[in-house]
Amino acid sequence: MPQLAWQKSSFSGDENNNCLYLAAAPDGTLRLRESDTPHKVIATTPARLGHLIRAMKAGRSQWPTPAVSHADSGSAS
Repeated sequence: MPQLAWQKSSFSGDENNNCLYLAAAPDGTLRLRESDTPHKVIATTPARLGHLIRAMKAGRSQWPTPAVSHADSGSAS
């Protein structure tokens, strides 16, 4: 993986290592990591990150659980 230029989030102002870092990768995706676990990096697209941020700002931090299909429950009738 190429060297990434990590940028600290402007909302990560506390001194307890609770910082979020963001970097743009050469393939156009974004990488995110936390200061307390810098070896764990997640990748996303700008569009998906924007969707998450808008949802959080709108108070939709609880995501619905996926629907369970009863057709594949494994029980025979």
